[in-house]
Amino acid sequence: MSEHKTVRVTQIASVIGRKPGQAETIKGLGLRGIGSSRELEDTPAVRGMIRKVAHLLKVEG
Repeated sequence: MSEHKTVRVTQIASVIGRKPGQAETIKGLGLRGIGSSRELEDTPAVRGMIRKVAHLLKVEG
């Protein structure tokens, strides 16, 4: 069995006043506000979304 790698992202800054695309990306990652976290599959698509809003996130593992 192949184990799927995951990455944990936590929102550390607000999307208020940010560009609309950044707010949509945060929403697409499943984050709902400062302090919310999600465990996501580590895929190129997810990595691209993280890169787009890296200044608003804390990324682990």
